[in-house]
Amino acid sequence: MTAKSLDVYALVKLLLEKGKRPYGVVAGEIGMSASEYHAAVHRLGMAGLVDPETRSVRRRPAEDFLLHGLRYVFPAVRGTMHRGMPTSFAAPPLVDVVSAEGDAIPVWAAAEGSRRGYAIEPLHPSAPKAAARDPQFYEWLALIDAIREGRPRQSKLAMQEVGRRLDHL
Repeated sequence: MTAKSLDVYALVKLLLEKGKRPYGVVAGEIGMSASEYHAAVHRLGMAGLVDPETRSVRRRPAEDFLLHGLRYVFPAVRGTMHRGMPTSFAAPPLVDVVSAEGDAIPVWAAAEGSRRGYAIEPLHPSAPKAAARDPQFYEWLALIDAIREGRPRQSKLAMQEVGRRLDHL
């Protein structure tokens, strides 16, 4: 089994799910095919991050992976300057806590984006569109990107917020 970045993308969606909905419905909400989503959930189950029957996230293993393994497996690499959608510390919820005065911000490159900054490849190509439709999903993806970037202060704040959110699941 080889983990894929889209598995983390699917894991984030599963964190927000309140029940077991059809694969096609959930996949459509985040811009994946039903077969991609099904395969991602299967891999997450094999990794012990999700109960394959209920599709519920196993909190402790998911927390361990997100906080301590994610940035090593799927690091966010700075790209060139682009127009795009803010992510990481430049997006909610960290944008209210972290000041980027004069620094370039991380963005998901997108022609319809509102800001200019250095590009970070999202976990899945549909992330900007899915995030624009779902503010909670956007916040989770931005927190994940802050952890993936590995900048000490932003990463620590993101890890604390992810921990708080996981405590409320």
